[in-house]
Amino acid sequence: MESKLLLSIYVLWLREMKRLIRSKSRFVSSLAMPLMFLIFLGSGFKGVQFQGVTSYIDFLTPGIAGMAVIFSSTFAGLSVLWDREFGFLKEIAVAPVSNVAVICGRIAGSATTSVFQAMAILILSVPLGFSPATTGIVASLPFIVLMAITFTGMGLFFAALIRDFHGFGLVINFVIFPLFFLSGAVFPISNLPSVVLPVAYLNPLFYGVDGLRAVLLKNSVLPAWFDLVASLIFSVVTVIVGAKAFDRL
Repeated sequence: MESKLLLSIYVLWLREMKRLIRSKSRFVSSLAMPLMFLIFLGSGFKGVQFQGVTSYIDFLTPGIAGMAVIFSSTFAGLSVLWDREFGFLKEIAVAPVSNVAVICGRIAGSATTSVFQAMAILILSVPLGFSPATTGIVASLPFIVLMAITFTGMGLFFAALIRDFHGFGLVINFVIFPLFFLSGAVFPISNLPSVVLPVAYLNPLFYGVDGLRAVLLKNSVLPAWFDLVASLIFSVVTVIVGAKAFDRL
């Protein structure tokens, strides 16, 4: 039974990987906006220092990596809408595959894509002046994976609620940008009005970005272990919520 479950997850993960390989232009274009943020903000605010980080590009890069993850992961819900439109979900429904395998396969595929994109951002930022800790990029993987799982679960949730392609894009953008700007990605959350701070601390992206800064720069608001635990909790909660919503598709 377990081998069948793992095989089902692997097949669905492999499907997502083949889609990624066959549409390289989509992968490259999805890096365009994060890279533009990184280049233009990094050069435009070159002299700005936050949280004791001497270079703004160092402060900004973990936030832009988080940006790449949240965009890639939440828009994975769009592929669910396409699959529903073209009948792939109906084929899965009649196949001897459990919903657990379907959800895990989709999350694994989306998380893998998001990891590739975030790692590409971190690597491409080095020539721009980013100076991570020696083991920082490897140590960042758990945070990137947990962020990807969290926001894939969120994408599945919205895909279950919204049946229209255009409506999905509008709602996701309406959700993503507040989460991005309240995460401390481009400026510390301590600069936010005190009335907004509780909302920022309820933002899962904040813990992911702060965790990346902890392992990449050895400079963060919270300890790395706390960010990791918080990211793990958020990932479990959003996957459960997304899975329950996915059952309604």
